[in-house]
Amino acid sequence: MKIYKTLNIGEFHTNHCEDFLIEEQIATNEKLIAVLDGCTMGTESVFASILFGKILRNIAKKKFYEEFVINTSYELKDKLKEVVKALIDEIKLIKNQLGLETNELLSTLIIGIVDTQKNKAEFLTIGDGLICKDGELIEYEQNDKPDYLGYHLNDNFEDWFENQDQKLSISAFKDLSICTDGIFTFKNLEDQSKQKSESEIIEYLLIDAHWEEFDTFLDRKINEIRDQWNHVVTDDLAIIRIKNTTAK
Repeated sequence: MKIYKTLNIGEFHTNHCEDFLIEEQIATNEKLIAVLDGCTMGTESVFASILFGKILRNIAKKKFYEEFVINTSYELKDKLKEVVKALIDEIKLIKNQLGLETNELLSTLIIGIVDTQKNKAEFLTIGDGLICKDGELIEYEQNDKPDYLGYHLNDNFEDWFENQDQKLSISAFKDLSICTDGIFTFKNLEDQSKQKSESEIIEYLLIDAHWEEFDTFLDRKINEIRDQWNHVVTDDLAIIRIKNTTAK
């Protein structure tokens, strides 16, 4: 499998990219992946997305180590639930240690564990974003009012997790992408009459295979959209795309 990533600051953002992404080994044949989008209306919104991502990276490293020491094996669904619980517990601890307000901990999250050997994955989306599986689009849209994880730190975890309706199980994929909602914000700021549709942008970034031989696959596509199509992404954008190179 090949995993491609790109992280871009939006044209309308001047100081920080408020999106973040991680791709980390969590078991011998499993990857933890996530894209995060800090709430622009939150306080220092870049902080939350980066903090959550750094915590997830550390959780994955610990679980990867545990696999060898304890020789444990979990179903993907159970492992994802454990990771999300560990994330919330760690956020709560840091929140108390630093005296943070809820408004400083607002970020959307698409998190998944991918079995790179069996070509299957489990995802949970908290807030909005887009998942693409072999050309099929699964969009989570919450009318610009995402239900941020930071709102639920004090909820009973079991009840909260059970009630999440943005869970997704994927099997037998050949081409799988997750991305923040910045993918819907490409604009031709020079000539609106030549504006590309959302579907054309999505097709090129998440389905088209041109330049897949390069590790910088997605960055090249973003650059071509900018340089040849005169389109720039106006909101921040994080994409992770996984291609099964052995699939026919």
